[in-house]
Amino acid sequence: MAHDPQQPQPPGRPEPARSQAPVPLPPPPPAWTPPDLRGLGPRPTYDYEYAAAEDDLDRQADEKIDRLVHWLRFRAPKIAFRLGLLAFILFVVLPNQREWFRRLGEFFADNPIIGFVFQLLFAVVFVAVQFGMFFFLMGRPRVYWVKPGEAGVGFKDYRGNPEVLEGARRIVTLLQGAKEFKQMGGEVIRGLLLEGPPGTGKSYLAQAISTEARVPFCYCSAPSLIGVFVGMGPLQTSMIYRKARKMSLEYGACIVFFDEIDAVAQARNGANGQNGMGGMGGMMGGMMGGGAGGVLNTLLTNMDPMPQEYIWWRKLLRIVGIRRKKVEIPPVLTVGATNIASTLDPALLRPGRFDRKIHVDLPDSDGRRDIIEYYLAKVKHDPMPMDRLIGDTIGYTPVAIKYVINEAVVHAHFDGRSSINYWDFSRAREVHEYGLKQPVKNLPYEDRRITAYHEAGHAYAAVVLRPHLRISKVTIIRHGDAEGFVAFKPTDERTHKSRDDYLADIKVSLASRAAEEIFLGKQYNGVVSDLQQATQAAAWMITAIGMEDSFFSNLTTADRQLTPTQRRQIEKLLREQYQEVKQLISDHREAVAAIAEELLARSELTDFDVLDIISRYEPVPQNYGRDGEIPLTIFEPQQGQPQQPVAYNPPLPSRSTWQRE
Repeated sequence: MAHDPQQPQPPGRPEPARSQAPVPLPPPPPAWTPPDLRGLGPRPTYDYEYAAAEDDLDRQADEKIDRLVHWLRFRAPKIAFRLGLLAFILFVVLPNQREWFRRLGEFFADNPIIGFVFQLLFAVVFVAVQFGMFFFLMGRPRVYWVKPGEAGVGFKDYRGNPEVLEGARRIVTLLQGAKEFKQMGGEVIRGLLLEGPPGTGKSYLAQAISTEARVPFCYCSAPSLIGVFVGMGPLQTSMIYRKARKMSLEYGACIVFFDEIDAVAQARNGANGQNGMGGMGGMMGGMMGGGAGGVLNTLLTNMDPMPQEYIWWRKLLRIVGIRRKKVEIPPVLTVGATNIASTLDPALLRPGRFDRKIHVDLPDSDGRRDIIEYYLAKVKHDPMPMDRLIGDTIGYTPVAIKYVINEAVVHAHFDGRSSINYWDFSRAREVHEYGLKQPVKNLPYEDRRITAYHEAGHAYAAVVLRPHLRISKVTIIRHGDAEGFVAFKPTDERTHKSRDDYLADIKVSLASRAAEEIFLGKQYNGVVSDLQQATQAAAWMITAIGMEDSFFSNLTTADRQLTPTQRRQIEKLLREQYQEVKQLISDHREAVAAIAEELLARSELTDFDVLDIISRYEPVPQNYGRDGEIPLTIFEPQQGQPQQPVAYNPPLPSRSTWQRE
């Protein structure tokens, strides 16, 4: 219905305001002028985008054609042979088997000598098969074959060490372009040695290389090649390489991975060539399987073999003289993993065998961040303080990080939650590092009090004297053989230590004895490991690294025995540091006593708790924590991180509880 301007408005509705003047129009836009593009260089055409798309289509088409040719060349003949054999059995052998057996029986009846010889041969073959199967099953190594793509582990799954990954990419490029590389006059890499600490991902990297190169992968546990019976290890090694070369002819290359290769490839410097085992090793090796010497010799000859044909019809053509061109050795990449590369035989490390060596080391802070983010993305989790996780895992391998995150999921699951938080991670890490808690029931209060003041001395001295180390945990609950301990985590990855750092270590070790004498008035036997650590640090300063007015090093002597002068220097240094740390504990006894009393009340403390207790009596050292700053998580949450729980604040102990009479 149209609105009538003369019609009165209903009551309660204000009359709309009417404009008295027309609304002015906006000014016309200025004339467009082209921008000045001088000095910006040539305008890009972005042809590479279309070229990249065309390259992807060409690559996909080439891969499909390669798969079709591979199927027609290798798979189709095998399928046709098997179908033909099945048809022959179904339509020829089975319908006529009775007639054939009847004629064979009549032939043996008319020729008893031939029948006896046949029965004898059958018995010999039957016994040989039984013994062969027995030896094969008893001496079978741990060997697994994986076809291309079955492993499911690629470079996208290998995290934490980009430099190692770049070296692996180069090897994949050489394997994929082996034919072109040979046409340039080069030789395909034959061996790759992966060395590094356990758990750094050496086996994982080998699987990723095979997946990215799209070639078969053979995993072999090298210790399992040391068979029970004579010759089984070398025989199995030869069989592995024979199959690897046949698969290399089919797929273009093949990877054979020997895990813990040092078990069979140690330097042959002992008697009888038995890797240093001497006469007994030679005797037992000859009786029980030849030890690792035979496996090593077989490995050497197969890594750098003589040219020969590996297909029967090619051998036949070469025998009759039809095939005369140069024999091409199928490319087989031998990958070995070891933790102690220095013990390997020099013949194995020469160029032509293990051509390349990659040291797979522990991940740095950026690598740990990448690993933690990768595994955290696989589980449900609350917002996590990433910087603290990186600091907590200094010295961890990728496998250890994966294990701790999985254990955190276990703790959260049994706690009835569907996602993990930082405290689940911290609990899993503590179990991984220190073991399960095993509290001693009905432990006398006096023993707990002695342990509490013992650990409180360590904790306070560490906060004041070693700012580059962060307290991870203070506990008086038994973990393994330790009745209590103070665990530390470095705030950064340092590789050098000064004289002051060594002296601080000595003081922190001796702070437990100082706390016992100041607060308890007695000396106890819980300082055994503390005195050992302090003495080792002092001896290292004096006899190895020249930090006490002497450049003589005991490392050059065979027995490394301490001289009387060195013993006196060590004792003097220990006493000086003990007097200094005792004075430090005495001057700040209120804070130390508060830490001990709260340990008695709670049994365990974190660095948040310890710093909160110290802050009640004195300012927290400004150089404590990462980059010389106080961790913000003590007093205020970091940006984007969850606020940490407030430390428990028990009533302060009275001076009579710790003051000496």
